[in-house]
Amino acid sequence: MFDQRRAGVLMHISSLPSKYGIGVFDQNCRDFADTLCVMGFRYWQVLPFQPVDGAGSPYCSASAFAGNLLFIDPEGVRKLGLCDEADVRENIYPGTPYTADYAFAQEKRMMLLRKAFSRADKAFMEKVEDFAADRRWLRDYAYFMALKEQNAGTPWWEWSEDQADYRRFLAEKKESFEEEANFWKFCQYLFFFQWQSVKDYINQKGIAVIGDMPMYVAMDSADVWAGIENFAIDPQTRRPEKVAGVPPDYFSEDGQLWGNPLYRWDQMKKDGYSWWISRLNSAFALYDAVRIDHFRAFASYWAVPAESKTAKNGVWEKGPGMSLFRRVFEAFPDVPILAEDLGVFGEDVVKLLSDTGFPGMKVVQFGFDPGADSLHLAHHVVPNSFYYVGTHDNNTLLGWLWEASESERRFALSYVGFDGDNWGDGGYRAPACRKVIETVWRSAANTVIISFQDLCGFGADARMNIPGVPEKNWRFRTTKETIDGIDQSYFQRINALFRRLYPLPGKESR
Repeated sequence: MFDQRRAGVLMHISSLPSKYGIGVFDQNCRDFADTLCVMGFRYWQVLPFQPVDGAGSPYCSASAFAGNLLFIDPEGVRKLGLCDEADVRENIYPGTPYTADYAFAQEKRMMLLRKAFSRADKAFMEKVEDFAADRRWLRDYAYFMALKEQNAGTPWWEWSEDQADYRRFLAEKKESFEEEANFWKFCQYLFFFQWQSVKDYINQKGIAVIGDMPMYVAMDSADVWAGIENFAIDPQTRRPEKVAGVPPDYFSEDGQLWGNPLYRWDQMKKDGYSWWISRLNSAFALYDAVRIDHFRAFASYWAVPAESKTAKNGVWEKGPGMSLFRRVFEAFPDVPILAEDLGVFGEDVVKLLSDTGFPGMKVVQFGFDPGADSLHLAHHVVPNSFYYVGTHDNNTLLGWLWEASESERRFALSYVGFDGDNWGDGGYRAPACRKVIETVWRSAANTVIISFQDLCGFGADARMNIPGVPEKNWRFRTTKETIDGIDQSYFQRINALFRRLYPLPGKESR
């Protein structure tokens, strides 16, 4: 899938225009696909579709399988006859269109979905049951969320013993929660029903969707509650001894302490890594290809004592390596995986990438160290790779130029061939940004990706996430007028010039 020269745009659903305080699966998704198609882009990359945590992060979810209910389009629910126009109007956001309001969307969407569930007839619920029948994860997630509701949102290890113990719950208590569990199954059905319609349209435009899979799951999740044996957690105390993170790196001098439970790889190996096979199978039902975040942890991972206040005190421990991926290739012979291999890593990660054949990642912003010959510079980038102008964790390109040291900026501008004096100008035609973009585009990388913010030449205030900073992330949103203002002819031209259009002018599609 990744063996031809292509280009893509990173734009999460939450950032799309909408009336509802957050992007949803509505006409705006289709309009954005139309815009990508006109410009010659062939990939639309998104962030994880899983439910977000209290800070809006999609990387710390209550489920590795479930979909984010905030993406459900209220108008689409009305068209199914499950709510009224007044219910849709209640979901319209009165605030700024430039910031995602997760709290508003959560409150209003849940009210609408509760009403919709109360109006679902027997025939509709039979469709829900058929949908749930082949999804074991959905049963566990539905019960987990039903228990969460009863326990006022407290983490599962604080529940009563007959609820915190998954197997005891199934044996003794599940009948009491069937109706509430059916509500959560109903919501997931709506999510997948709406997304499939949108994705079909995107694919018909010749665009593939690249999804994102976090390496780890949240401690307070259905995955851990229902499968505690798969995680390095004391079964008596139900607390982890070590947690996930990364050592000091580009983003943080203290490292990043994520706090996720670590996998018990020896246990997972016993049943052929069935949880991972199920997870990938679910991901490929959502997306056309998948980026695995923090892929390096499959080779070796940073294990931090659970009581530690920073990630500095961790140690490297061995991951499953090819033992897992041999099983993956058995299940998915042509698996379209992109490996996020950024950060600190050694030869074990290099070898795992080589053995799997997955493309890795490079980010041009990381290359502009004037004292080094970085592998992130365009002249080092190999064809089997994804080359990014910036990821969701990076500053915007214009923001980086403004915040870089004088020596970094001077080297960057010289490297990309910018010799003007207006490097700080932003906007759709930002001259210095265009030189960097063209440097990425002319590289040997088969795939190049640009964030939506950099299509527009936005500054640091449009940044999606600052790693290690827990607040005010994941909120960037845009408007239809902003999307319409993009210089489409410019991106169509560079996609053609650097042979990233498909099919190329004068060639027939194969």
